[in-house]
Amino acid sequence: MDYSSLHEDKKRGKFDFPIELYYVDSSAPRYQMPLHWHLEYELILVLKGKFHLSIDGKKYILESGDSAWISDGVIHGGEPENCIYECVVFDLTVLLRDTPLCTKSAKDFLTHSGSYTGKLKKGSAEALLTDKIFETMEKEQNGYEWVTIGLLWQLMGNMMKKNMSYAVSCNDSRRQISKIKAVLTYIRNNYDSPVTLEELSQIAGMSPRYFCRAFSSMTGKTPIAYLNYYRIECAGEYLRLTDNPITDIAMSCGFNDMSYFSKQFKRYKNLTPSQYRKFN
Repeated sequence: MDYSSLHEDKKRGKFDFPIELYYVDSSAPRYQMPLHWHLEYELILVLKGKFHLSIDGKKYILESGDSAWISDGVIHGGEPENCIYECVVFDLTVLLRDTPLCTKSAKDFLTHSGSYTGKLKKGSAEALLTDKIFETMEKEQNGYEWVTIGLLWQLMGNMMKKNMSYAVSCNDSRRQISKIKAVLTYIRNNYDSPVTLEELSQIAGMSPRYFCRAFSSMTGKTPIAYLNYYRIECAGEYLRLTDNPITDIAMSCGFNDMSYFSKQFKRYKNLTPSQYRKFN
C-alpha cells in the first residue's frame, strides 16, 4: 500500500457526513505536511507551538489558537515547530448537493472560494466559529453532525457577508501555480524512481533556471531539495507503518545509496531511520 498518498486521496468521513477530523502530533506518521492539494476544503487549528503554513506560495505563521481556511485546489503544506494541530477536512460540494442551500450565493461561494483562503484573524467571528467546529467534532455529542454543518454554513455566510479576501492570486500567478502543481504531481507519482531537474523543468514548461526560481518561490525549497524532503517523508511513513527492512524502504523511496539516505534522513528528521522507527 502506498501510504504517501493517503492524505490526498482518502475519502472523508461518512457518505452522508463527508467531514473528517485529524489530530496531529509528533508521533503521527505524517507530522510534516508536504505541499499538496485536494478537492475538499480544510480548516487547520493550532493547539500548541507554531505551524509554518504555505498557501500557494504565501507564508503564514500559525501559533496556539490560530486557524486557517484552505479552499479546494489550493497548494498548501506546512512545517510544525514543537506543534500539535488539528485539521477538519470536508467535501463542500457533497454537503451542498441536493440541499436547499445549493442556491446562487452558495454556488458563487464555490466559484470564488479561493479568495477566502488564508489565516483567520484570532478573536474574529470567523475564528470563533472555527473553534466551535473543532470542539463539536472532538466531542461527538448526540446531533454533532447537524451542529457541525450549521457552524460551517455560518462560517461561510460570515465570509461572504464581509467579502473577505485573504489570498487572491492574479491570472499570471494562477498559471504558474498550475505548472508547479503538475511538477508536484509528477514527484508524488515518481518519487521512487530517478528524477532529474531537467525532467521537472520540462514538465513545468520552463527553463531550468527560471523553474528553480519559480519553484523555490512557491515552496521555499529547490526542486531537488523538495524531492529529497518528499522522499524522506514517505520513508518516515513506511518506517512507522510497516516492518519492512530499512534498506528496502530506502530503495522504494528512490534512494540507491544507503549512506546518502541516512544522511538526508538525519538532516530532515534529526534522528536516524532506526531511531525514528522506535520513536513514539
